[in-house]
Amino acid sequence: MDDYDLIVIGAGPVGENVADRAVQRGLRAVIVESELVGGECSYWACMPSKALLRAGAALRAARDAPGAAEAVTGGVDVAAVLRRRDEIVHEWDDRGQVSWLDGAGIDLVRGHGRIVGERQVAVGDRVLRARHAVAVCTGSASLLPDVPGLADAQLWTSREATGAREVPASLVVLGGGVVACEMATAYASFGTHVTVLARSALLRGMEPFVGERVAGGLRASGVDVRIGAEIARVDREPDGTVVVTLADGSAVRAAEGLVATGRVPRTQDIGLEAVGLEPGDWLDVDDTLRVRGSDWLYAVGDVNHRVLLTHQGKYQARAAGDVIAARATGGAVDDGEWGAHAATADHRAVPQVVFTEPEAAAVGLTEAQARAEGIAVRVLDYDLSWVAGASTYARGYEGTARAVVDEERGVLVGATFVGPDVAELLHAATVAIVGEVPIARLWHAVPPYPTVSEVWLRWLEAYGRPDV
Repeated sequence: MDDYDLIVIGAGPVGENVADRAVQRGLRAVIVESELVGGECSYWACMPSKALLRAGAALRAARDAPGAAEAVTGGVDVAAVLRRRDEIVHEWDDRGQVSWLDGAGIDLVRGHGRIVGERQVAVGDRVLRARHAVAVCTGSASLLPDVPGLADAQLWTSREATGAREVPASLVVLGGGVVACEMATAYASFGTHVTVLARSALLRGMEPFVGERVAGGLRASGVDVRIGAEIARVDREPDGTVVVTLADGSAVRAAEGLVATGRVPRTQDIGLEAVGLEPGDWLDVDDTLRVRGSDWLYAVGDVNHRVLLTHQGKYQARAAGDVIAARATGGAVDDGEWGAHAATADHRAVPQVVFTEPEAAAVGLTEAQARAEGIAVRVLDYDLSWVAGASTYARGYEGTARAVVDEERGVLVGATFVGPDVAELLHAATVAIVGEVPIARLWHAVPPYPTVSEVWLRWLEAYGRPDV
């Protein structure tokens, strides 16, 4: 057996960070990976998707700016976008990431890892043993809903959509979440005729006005967005055409189809049954990311179903790696709210950006979530087009900003922005929420003029000074 302090199954950004934090604190760690070191985000999700979206966003921004608009004479060069995507994913070659592991002092074992007993992971005929912990960081995969014909039709998942070598003339997208909206945005910019079939409102985990504005933006770019679409059957014809039949008897035909209806955990074949857990389930963890009922098994990132976002998974990974090292060396464990070893932000301060047109960005609680928690809420809505910075930014700037305030404590608990480039407004709101900065103190955080960040002053003016 090969003995290590920590065994990590999965070499995505989450697994890398768990191992790195533990190694920095003196532990010996190994990562087991069956695919590419760097994982889903690097090769099939965050990075390639943003590469596909960037050119269209830049072109739309130029067309909105007088002086630049007159210089724009063509559309997106799709071949150039795909070449840039290939550069960003390093042609799906992970040598650079492997080199980083070597430099960090983290061992790598290639192959499929399965838990075969307490603190034991088998990779083929090789058995690794952990003195202290095993961390499952295997992430999630696309959910294929139980729709007649869907499995046989072999539609794209997010992997095929971000890794496409050719762009189809038409694309039907099943779903209304982040992947569905972002890929609809990207492919529409390539000139593909896109149809989005969503059972309910787009981006329904965010404030309702976000989905409405994003749907409007997609329609403005030529996307056929159908809300309330019930899918009865999916088929692929002999010539490759995808046919999606709806419950009302109508059908959508497209050259290709994309399933983007949710995610499932990659836990089906990692040996959970060997330690009394159910294969294929999400793994329930405490705030230190340790699987409940175990003193050695951790589940970090998508696989625990707390927050399915790369940056939040890396945040969890830092906490997990640190607490594994603390427990291994007999150090103090700081697992209280906002403690060094607790993933507290998962509950109340998760930032997210959706790179559609317009962009959507949110952190913390929505109005509905805050009210459901019994918080005495005051909501501040502001039209971003009224901010002076917006008038210099683009012709016809449209956007909305919402602040959700806890009236009893006098602090911000949620913020949502939708409009051009609003992602750059988000971190200030994240800091205010995590830091529980009193509204009275925010009056002293002066936004520069003329920028769109001046919305912070407009929120405060609408709220009124609580200290005067």
